[in-house]
Amino acid sequence: MAIIHNTTMNPTKLDLLAGWLPAQPWYRPAGHEPELARMGGFRLDDPEGAVGIEFMVVTDGPGSGVVTYQIPLTYRAGALAGADSALIGTSEHGVLGRRWIYDGVHDPVLRTQLVALIQGDAEAQAQTISDARDPTVISQPAVKGSLTPLWSAVAANGPDGTDLRVGTTAADDGHTGELIVRISRVLQRSDGISGNGDAGPPCLSATWRRPDGTRARGVFATARYTRGT
Repeated sequence: MAIIHNTTMNPTKLDLLAGWLPAQPWYRPAGHEPELARMGGFRLDDPEGAVGIEFMVVTDGPGSGVVTYQIPLTYRAGALAGADSALIGTSEHGVLGRRWIYDGVHDPVLRTQLVALIQGDAEAQAQTISDARDPTVISQPAVKGSLTPLWSAVAANGPDGTDLRVGTTAADDGHTGELIVRISRVLQRSDGISGNGDAGPPCLSATWRRPDGTRARGVFATARYTRGT
């Protein structure tokens, strides 16, 4: 499992995100420079141990006008080929050295592990504690059984969130299919039951802290699966 280092990053993740967020199609302008606070999230393990994977929750703005964002991130020791447009920035890690930080939806390692999490083949890990699962993250498989990704890509990135397309093969009978996962970029407090229009029913929910100190739960992703012929 991933080791969480208690160290510094320069610039910090929030510093990098403050410059990156306003250019995203799902950003909600608030009439001021981003005022970001880290409010929760979770991690996933890379089976190869090379890529850090974090689903970070941040709030922007004070008071009743606060907006809550989900930002999947990956951390790499070098540049990801073909992903220059997804680079949020680089940062000097106090233990690991320079890290390339990406909008994780564009990283194939994150997409593969996200499918594993949704299907129950991976466990969410605590954001700030090494070797500890996060039981507040709840997944609901999009289809029965394990799915192995054959390919994946970002299909859309707009005001409603980010859609991922994943071509899969099923472990039980080898049939192929396609999984569409919509990442909720703007999080809303809910019971985790409501769907997201044509994106399908919820497949992932989790909690975060609100500015008043209470906790909220909402839908982090929805999914729709289509079996191939």
